[in-house]
Amino acid sequence: MVEITEDPIVAESLVRQVKAHRHGAIVTFTGVVREESEGRRVLHLEYEAYKEMATQKLEEIVAEAQSRWLGIDMALAHRVGRLSVGETSLIIAVAAPHRAEAFAACQYAVDRLKEVVPIWKKEVWEGGEGWIGYHP
Repeated sequence: MVEITEDPIVAESLVRQVKAHRHGAIVTFTGVVREESEGRRVLHLEYEAYKEMATQKLEEIVAEAQSRWLGIDMALAHRVGRLSVGETSLIIAVAAPHRAEAFAACQYAVDRLKEVVPIWKKEVWEGGEGWIGYHP
């Protein structure tokens, strides 16, 4: 399951999607908007996505992880729109027979997402704003 949404995301809903009796471990990653970046006080973030391509890329990440760590299940959700400090921007849930695979697959998904998924963020801070990373 992958989702790009303007609505708040909750880890428990993703965990329910991957939980199964064959799994002995579930690992989650939650990305939240922090209040400071590069010495500046962040007021909020604005996420944009090329939704169709971003969804496709997220599905590819799940497929890649499932081919590397056999037997895992993975769910990812990313928010777009305006997010305040403390709000959740990303949740990844990975279930696996053992914890090592769950941790490794979750780390892989976070790293790949940052590399290949067309989701961009603009930081708005006191006195200015700027896109973080590449923005078309």
